[in-house]
Amino acid sequence: MGHEIKRIGILTGGGDCPGLNAVIRGVVKSASNLYQWEIIGIEDGFEGLMIGKVRPLNQENIKGILTVGGTILGTSNRGNPFDFVDTDGVKKDLSSVVLENIKRLSLDGLIVVGGDGSLSIANQLYKMGAPVVGVPKTIDNDLSVTDVTFGFDTAVNTARDALDRLRSTAESHHRVIVLELMGRYAGWIALHAGIAGGADVILIPEIPYDIGKVCDKMRSRFHGKSGFGIVVVAEGAKPLGGDVVTQAPAGKGRLERLGGVGNKVGDNIAMCLGPEGVDVRVTVLGHIQRGGSPSAFDRILSTRFGHEAVELIARGDFGKMVALKGQDIVPVKLEEAVSRMRSVPPEGQLVKTAEAIGVSFGR
Repeated sequence: MGHEIKRIGILTGGGDCPGLNAVIRGVVKSASNLYQWEIIGIEDGFEGLMIGKVRPLNQENIKGILTVGGTILGTSNRGNPFDFVDTDGVKKDLSSVVLENIKRLSLDGLIVVGGDGSLSIANQLYKMGAPVVGVPKTIDNDLSVTDVTFGFDTAVNTARDALDRLRSTAESHHRVIVLELMGRYAGWIALHAGIAGGADVILIPEIPYDIGKVCDKMRSRFHGKSGFGIVVVAEGAKPLGGDVVTQAPAGKGRLERLGGVGNKVGDNIAMCLGPEGVDVRVTVLGHIQRGGSPSAFDRILSTRFGHEAVELIARGDFGKMVALKGQDIVPVKLEEAVSRMRSVPPEGQLVKTAEAIGVSFGR
């Protein structure tokens, strides 16, 4: 079916992450080299598709983007056309506008690069007849049907680098240092970075923590020969019987903004160990995890995803998402991809390995 395709579009939705530009590059190069298609870049996610904010993409204007973080097309996590909130706070269903613009732009295929939110929208549009394929993107690594999402490896390495630096200052000053990382519902970044960075405690959303046991672990570090401690906390971690810590409530099409659990855990540890002369400091890594140049792994995976998305369109295999299974990129149904979240198994091998080497999850 490749000869029937003339023009395709690509948009990047949801939060930014390293590797988005590498996907765009992979799509443009594959589509133009193999099929001589015209490629249209849709700016600012689905918002751009609602208002027709687009620009042409070709091999000249994508030069040098492989190593660049973020996305040259821009992105938005507030542009759900099925639940669009205007400036007056009124919700509207603008999905028909999106379908009209896909036809007006003469798009024979649309590649949606995003996480569960963007891919859920893509799946809904596909059910309405849009020629959509998906590419999985999230630093949280929480999409269930792919072994890995691009952006995750870079985020983990960024967090691990922070832990390496924090470890040296914690050891020098005999302190407990708490590092808060991203991870609203899934603790993959905290778990991987915590193990790679030698954390003593890792707190994740999937395992509610007992602060008393966290304090016991830190106390054992200071009563032994170590004299310092490293605690990694995912932003969605919560205590037994408690809830997540938020900075701002949900509103106008956005989720509640998480953040502050690192300070809460740090304050609790200070209350436990402060009388014993233990100094506690807290660092919040925040959006540093989303930025910067993608790792070699993410550059390669993103390029492969971009190429395979083009191949799905060439075959007319719409309503699918490219996924990494083992060493291969395979198509999976969008509906299956967004049906459930991929969480850290509390009794899984990785958690058990961490506990075997002495890491506490506060349980």
